[in-house]
Amino acid sequence: MKKKQANKPIIEIVRATKIYPPDVVALEDITLSIPYGEMLFLTGMSGAGKTTLLKLICGIEYPDKGLVEVAGKDMNRIKANEIPRLRQQIGMAYQDFKLLADRTVAQNISMAMEVAYHNIRAIKNRVIELLQKLRLEHKYDALAGRLSRGEQQRVAIARAVANSPTLILADEPTGNLDSKTTKLVMKLFEDCNSSGTTVIIATHDEDIYRETDYRVLELHSGRFLAQEDMTTSTSNNMP
Repeated sequence: MKKKQANKPIIEIVRATKIYPPDVVALEDITLSIPYGEMLFLTGMSGAGKTTLLKLICGIEYPDKGLVEVAGKDMNRIKANEIPRLRQQIGMAYQDFKLLADRTVAQNISMAMEVAYHNIRAIKNRVIELLQKLRLEHKYDALAGRLSRGEQQRVAIARAVANSPTLILADEPTGNLDSKTTKLVMKLFEDCNSSGTTVIIATHDEDIYRETDYRVLELHSGRFLAQEDMTTSTSNNMP
């Protein structure tokens, strides 16, 4: 589903704060607007708040203060029966992969499409297509738990994009990859973005966005650096 909503960003965050017990401030007073179809990068040191921000966007966590709105849905007020449908529109590539070790590569990638009721042939063709793009076609029937870290990372990325979601969130997606494989992964994300998908990548790897025109936002201790500059930039992207 790539349908855009007129005059609305896909993500609207206004003065959002997230605090973990007892008093760890993961994000503080964050404001951010992301239009449909953008590809952007979140940077910052470990503990800066990148992963927490992705979790707020996909509804794994909820803000203690402020507004987080995704595809027109207020994440603090969304109805329970609306959450599964919203999450079907979001592909999440987790930093710790979250693969099922006792399932094959193909089974892990297929799960998102099975939930969305794609037919069996379409699922198989899509899995093969993604594995070819990521140079993993020879691992189709391999158990996920027997793969290397880099292979598991690519499978997690393939699973995130498999259902052609409206929004892709990737947390350190190139952390275990060499430069050649990183290029394959970034090409896949760029292809998704070219088709209309919004892509947000949290990363330490400056090489994947250096010399590009994509927006780069840096977090430090739960806040954006140069918040006033970031706000101006996002307001210019608003319809």
